[in-house]
Amino acid sequence: MSLESDFEIVGIAENGKEAIAQVEELEPDIVLMDVRMPVMNGSNATKVLSQKFPLVKVLILSTYDDDYDVNEAIKAGAKGYLLKDMPSDELVNAIRNTYRGYTQFAPGILESFVSQKTAEPPKNLDPNQENKSNKSELNILTPREAEVAELIVEGTTNQEIAKKLYISESTVKTHLNSIFNKLNLKNRAQLASYLCKLRLTS
Repeated sequence: MSLESDFEIVGIAENGKEAIAQVEELEPDIVLMDVRMPVMNGSNATKVLSQKFPLVKVLILSTYDDDYDVNEAIKAGAKGYLLKDMPSDELVNAIRNTYRGYTQFAPGILESFVSQKTAEPPKNLDPNQENKSNKSELNILTPREAEVAELIVEGTTNQEIAKKLYISESTVKTHLNSIFNKLNLKNRAQLASYLCKLRLTS
């Protein structure tokens, strides 16, 4: 990776706390974050970075692909979740795509995350009422926005969405901004997490 002309490794941290300190000092564009670390784990560090340094993109690179780790990382604001055994050239491309604003997932992770069994509602809550509530939250999206949102969950890029829906990339970006504003979300990863929880995808 150090041989890539457009990459520069500016710091290495042994735990989440060190990562936060280095981001504050070095101001990198992208942070490759592990999830299971001493002192402070990657998900907690990612949450802090997302809040304090919203322009810094955090990409998870871990040995572990447990559903819990993936879910916590995405909720914290990670832009994607990759595994350390991936080919180096694919990692390089993933980092570049993350810099461009695309969400990146290792093969099988998004599918596993989407197919997770949803938690049972509290006993004092009518399941039918909860479904109505979930549905009402999504009614604020236009049909086109709903299409774009579902394609985001599948890991589709803006360019691919534009081709599939026969619209321009700038229109895709407009729809995304509208979706984020309506659902009070910050990025594509949060949108994927949100829709997965509502079981909109198969």
